[in-house]
Amino acid sequence: MIEINKVSKAFAQKSGKSYHALDQVSFTVKKGEFVSLLGPSGCGKSTLLNLIAGFEKHYDGQIEVNGEKVRGPGPDRVVVFQEHGLFPWLTVLDNVAFGLKQRGMAKKERYELAYEQIKAVHLSKFIDRYPHELSGGMKQRVSIARALVMDPDILLMDEPFAALDEQTRFILQKDLEEIWQKTQKTILFITHNIREAIVLSERVLVMSTQPGRIKKEFAVQAGRPHDIGDPLIHHLESTIMETLTEELEKVVRAEVGHEYSIKKNHFPNSTASSMGDGI
Repeated sequence: MIEINKVSKAFAQKSGKSYHALDQVSFTVKKGEFVSLLGPSGCGKSTLLNLIAGFEKHYDGQIEVNGEKVRGPGPDRVVVFQEHGLFPWLTVLDNVAFGLKQRGMAKKERYELAYEQIKAVHLSKFIDRYPHELSGGMKQRVSIARALVMDPDILLMDEPFAALDEQTRFILQKDLEEIWQKTQKTILFITHNIREAIVLSERVLVMSTQPGRIKKEFAVQAGRPHDIGDPLIHHLESTIMETLTEELEKVVRAEVGHEYSIKKNHFPNSTASSMGDGI
């Protein structure tokens, strides 16, 4: 479904030097698979997602979707961003149906399809509300429904729950898992939250700091739904945290200019699952 082969990406800087965001990144995402990318801020996760989406076109290596080289955005891929990006002058129903309207679909048909996706994210009672009348979690549900109504093969999700409180985040994780199991969409999901990646994914890829590379891959071999109380899940979370901590230490060392070490068990359990955000 998605094939990334030795992809490197550099950006020109004002100084004339090149900033290398990605270096020789290779991995595949199979049809219907849910894969998460973890890594420190600045490791190239979002850059990689933009390349797959077709927003960025200049890079070294090869990116293919369904056996075809990515040359630009396409209807087979839809991106869900951290910011919901809803039109404030449109209702929930019209926001979800907007893409179908752009395709020229008749009003009755696009509203029927939009309503089905709104029901899927449990917002059927709010179809006539405007974005300013919704909570943050509701807005992000509308964003997900707007992506799903286009019936893409692939959902590319760039930290879609990062700005939400923990309870809302938990609910949306469950909603997304249910949607994925029903639709079997291929999902590539970016997050800083280790537990979120494990709970949602079949595989977790940890990226190294600048330039971004795939440092290690972890298979989540627990049955669905992934229970955070499962000893296997707890062990995997600790193992991924150790791998990610090594990269976070590199980031801080580069900033402070001397040796730096994150002490083991430095983070309390309540926050240890989310690392790298803002670093």
